[in-house]
Amino acid sequence: MDREFLIDLFSDFGPVTIRRMFSGFGISVDGVNFALALRAGLYFRADETTIPQFEAEGSKPFQYQTRAKTVMVNSYWQLPARLFDDTEELSRWARAALGAAQRAALKKRSKARKVTQDKARVRKTAGTSVAKKKRRVGKAKRAHR
Repeated sequence: MDREFLIDLFSDFGPVTIRRMFSGFGISVDGVNFALALRAGLYFRADETTIPQFEAEGSKPFQYQTRAKTVMVNSYWQLPARLFDDTEELSRWARAALGAAQRAALKKRSKARKVTQDKARVRKTAGTSVAKKKRRVGKAKRAHR
């Protein structure tokens, strides 16, 4: 798949950004990547909401081979071949994939925010412990004089 083919394919969906990625292209809207066009086919972002659609069509998740094993990427599923001839329905699937990608981005941000808050809490607690320890040492020294 080349860039022009992808632009035509997504014409009913709306403007997309297409960037070189791995052995193909990453397809995004407003910085949110929702599709991969690779040698093996076109893959859309999926989650627990959209995976049943892919399964019903007999699609499989993206996978690649390393020296040691086959890695399955359950967040991207192969687009059913019939949709290449129906850009209107492909647009509906693309909107669902974009929704899945946006939900994943929100989860990632929430998780990052929680980790940051936890780190701040640990620092604050650690700082308090150090301060208490210094006060105890200071009291001990004064009492010893």
